[in-house]
Amino acid sequence: MSTMLDLSDLAAEASRELEDATALEIMAWAHEQFGRELVVTSSLADTVMISLAERVAPGIDVVFLDTGYHFVETIGTRDAVKLVHDVNLISVTPELSVAEQDAAYGKDLFRTNPDACCGMRKVAPLGRALEPYAAWASGVRRADSPARANTPVVAWDARRHLVKVSPIARWTDEDVTAYVEENSLMLNPLLEDGYPSIGCEPCTVRATGSDARAGRWAGLGKTECGIHL
Repeated sequence: MSTMLDLSDLAAEASRELEDATALEIMAWAHEQFGRELVVTSSLADTVMISLAERVAPGIDVVFLDTGYHFVETIGTRDAVKLVHDVNLISVTPELSVAEQDAAYGKDLFRTNPDACCGMRKVAPLGRALEPYAAWASGVRRADSPARANTPVVAWDARRHLVKVSPIARWTDEDVTAYVEENSLMLNPLLEDGYPSIGCEPCTVRATGSDARAGRWAGLGKTECGIHL
């Protein structure tokens, strides 16, 4: 079993060596290194990461955070992925239901303390879901937002003691569109209905302009749920 120091060094070396590699090459490296200890996370805005993962490792575990606040379109996309793609899609839920959270912390915590709500419904459940694994792959891209502009293709996630792989970190919006079209991939219908970035329904509105994430937590001075910080 590799130590955390070994994995940290491995991540740093891979970050340098794979910076110019293709997304498929990066995903293949991760699977070669970690096998069944690699998991993919997906928000199901699109199925790009799911497609890349199944091409390299059919049947791979894919974690989806079912917060209890998702759009019906997102849940529909999840259910369709289970039928169409060769992955083991795992829906992870928070410890508290929405009703239980309302009772314990006050109704609509997402309005009064969105960071706490994200912490309980996204960050903590993801942490628990990732515990069995040594590495996780996400669809974070540098083009997403200024906060993600320096995302390495491979990094050491010191908070969770995992190697974090971002195979499409260098992809532009045009790269995503091209891959989706070339592979006839499923998209969340909301992407074509004015929602370029899709989160929980109460905290997501349609967005216009160049900032794709402008519709997330609009007016709250918040741009990240905390998963990728």
